[in-house]
Amino acid sequence: RKNTKRVPSFRKLLKTSKIKLDNKLKNKQHKQQSAVKKYRKEQKKLREAVRDAISRKPFPLEECKKKQVAEKHEEEEEGALPLDMMDEDDLKLMEDLSQEASFLTRDLSSNEPVHIKKRKHESVMDKYEKVPRRMQTEPEKELIHLLPIKDKGGIIPRTMEKPVLNVAQDEEEDTEEMEEAEDFNEEPLPVLTPEEMAAQRRQKLQERKMHIAALASAILSEPDNNIKKLKELRGMLMEQDPNVAVIVRKLVMISLMEIFKDIVPSYKIRPLTEAEKATKVKKETQKLREFEEGLVSQYKFYLENLEQTIKDWKQRKLKKSNVISLKAYKGLAEIAVKCLCELLVALPHFNFHNNIIVLIVPLMNDASKMISELCCEAVKKLFKQDKLGYASLGVVKVISGLVKGRNYDVRPEVLKVFLHLRIKEVELQKDSEDIAPKKKFMTYKEKRKNLSRMQRKWRKAEEKLERELLEAEASESKEKKLKLHTETLNIVFVTYFRILKKAQKSPLLPAVLEGLAKFAHLINVEFFDDLVIVLHSLIASGDLRYRESLHCILSAFHILSGQGDVLNIDPMKFYTHLYKTLFSLHAGRSNDDTEIVLQCLDVMFAKRRKQVSQQRALAFLKRLSTLALHVLPNSSVGILATNRVFMQIFPKMDLLLDNESQGSGIYLPELDEPEHCNAQNTALWELHLLQRHYHPMVRTFAAHLIAGAPTEGSAALPLDLSQRPATELFEAYSMSGMTFNPPVASVTPRRKDTFSRMDAFIDEELNKLLQQRIGETVVHKPLDFAKHLKESSLS
Repeated sequence: RKNTKRVPSFRKLLKTSKIKLDNKLKNKQHKQQSAVKKYRKEQKKLREAVRDAISRKPFPLEECKKKQVAEKHEEEEEGALPLDMMDEDDLKLMEDLSQEASFLTRDLSSNEPVHIKKRKHESVMDKYEKVPRRMQTEPEKELIHLLPIKDKGGIIPRTMEKPVLNVAQDEEEDTEEMEEAEDFNEEPLPVLTPEEMAAQRRQKLQERKMHIAALASAILSEPDNNIKKLKELRGMLMEQDPNVAVIVRKLVMISLMEIFKDIVPSYKIRPLTEAEKATKVKKETQKLREFEEGLVSQYKFYLENLEQTIKDWKQRKLKKSNVISLKAYKGLAEIAVKCLCELLVALPHFNFHNNIIVLIVPLMNDASKMISELCCEAVKKLFKQDKLGYASLGVVKVISGLVKGRNYDVRPEVLKVFLHLRIKEVELQKDSEDIAPKKKFMTYKEKRKNLSRMQRKWRKAEEKLERELLEAEASESKEKKLKLHTETLNIVFVTYFRILKKAQKSPLLPAVLEGLAKFAHLINVEFFDDLVIVLHSLIASGDLRYRESLHCILSAFHILSGQGDVLNIDPMKFYTHLYKTLFSLHAGRSNDDTEIVLQCLDVMFAKRRKQVSQQRALAFLKRLSTLALHVLPNSSVGILATNRVFMQIFPKMDLLLDNESQGSGIYLPELDEPEHCNAQNTALWELHLLQRHYHPMVRTFAAHLIAGAPTEGSAALPLDLSQRPATELFEAYSMSGMTFNPPVASVTPRRKDTFSRMDAFIDEELNKLLQQRIGETVVHKPLDFAKHLKESSLS
């Protein structure tokens, strides 16, 4: 029988979960198998009953008599034995049995023994009735009662036989139809050449593109009236033509993403309550409600389609239709991830933003580098443009849960996105000004021109009230923002502290230390003491790389430079570690650690000048000058700029510009203790070498330091160099592009005759000089003049 059951719609399939669909399919298959087994059992029982009935069929008495007569005739023909040849006992037994009726009426075909005990109240007819009859193989015909007919004689009932469907006949019909369909499919299709197939594919693709463009244009021109066309466009995500399915689906995904970015309102749409639905509203309001409801539903279905595409690719799952290959699913999944990333950044205020966050954050840890970078960049953009902090808080919560759920086995890039959070005291005031609604008030001239005296008086009072309201709103938004930032930072620090406590050897440790270095000034004072102890233990363990140890030092001094001034903690061990490891700085192209060293020196000396001794400052100044000889030019410029700060903020640094020693002892450059290396007894001879450096900025800074780093006079630095910090100079003169920075001035080409005239002029002047100095005959070549000049100098 043909299956006429209606196929479920695509919308119903989207609402149904995968597990529910699998359970439905399993139940359906189980029911079909049970029905088949039940039918087979019934048929088997029926065949056994028929077979048993045939074998146990009773023979009537007449047949028994006929059989006996026939046997008797046969015996007579063969020659029966005479009675006198039988024994007396046998003959007597036969005579006794002949007297009984049961001997004649007994079923001779039965296997029962002759001397079986008779049951009570049992007759031959009862036994005959108990034997099962031959079962009817044909089904009984059911009657259908029809409407009766009334005539003169009365009411005449009407019935008709119910038609019984013949299963075998239906199966034959199905097989015939299948054979006909196969014959139809086996009809030879027109064979196309590759060029014709490519042209046909281009034509189909062009038709689909035009259809997508028409739908998109109609939606963008009038979103209120054409919101139903979003459903039609979204239906093209299920394109079934294998020749153009992949490209069409990608185009539809991107088109829908751009449409939603354009037509989505700047507020979140909430569902209507039952009371609101029951109230009567204007036509415009009802139209707006229908538009918002349709927009939210289509946006939800679109996000579900993107999610399903990514899941199918992650699970390496193919659809039954096999329209798209497994390899093509990767491209579809990448486009789906791009669309989700765009919506994450563009629509942080709209519905289902948290659902997008839950989809994107796990993909930041994806094995595919491209997808991971896409998601990380999207989250960074979201952090940078998020002014209030709602979206940032949602992302941070999901990342923290991901790190904990994966047992800290995630990529370091997942935690590095925390560095882009806009949580700094400097940005709070700026953002509150940006968030505060700006109201443009009328100027005095405009009031005099357009308003009367009484109107101006009223307008002045209104503007005063509006300014007060705006100030109240700005302060409220600032308080709300500070509250959100506090909650966000708490989650970030909980994640960092968990890793420091439970996963110190994890590859996440560098990202944690870098984050602590950035947000250390915002940590609660209660954690300072324990955190400094943990950082020192990490450095002392020796398991950290150079960059990680620098982050530990930077974090510790950020803590001690802010609210940590009140703590009684001696940071000498951090000074000693940095002094000891300065020569570990990479001198090649990968000199990114120099920037962290410059930040450490700034926070260790410039911001803590009162806690630093003169011996320590002299030792660092000498070692940094030696280091400047070995590193790249941009690193040398940054180090010399730091030395300039040392010479300006610490007194008596000019001791190292004098050759005479100060005090007892000699300088011990190999000693790792800055307090005891006697740096006051040496000189900065490295500056004389740096004055001959090939880089012009290095030469400028070296000459400036030799002169004692003056702020005025001819040896002073230009204003653009003196006001820039060392880290900014390091970035400005970077040679990462493998070019000379600043570029070398190019020499303009000159003509050949110009050079010849210059050579003639030089020869003439040289000859005149020769006549004046040595009084000999005229020399015609400059080489002869050089020879005579050399001989005269030797003499």
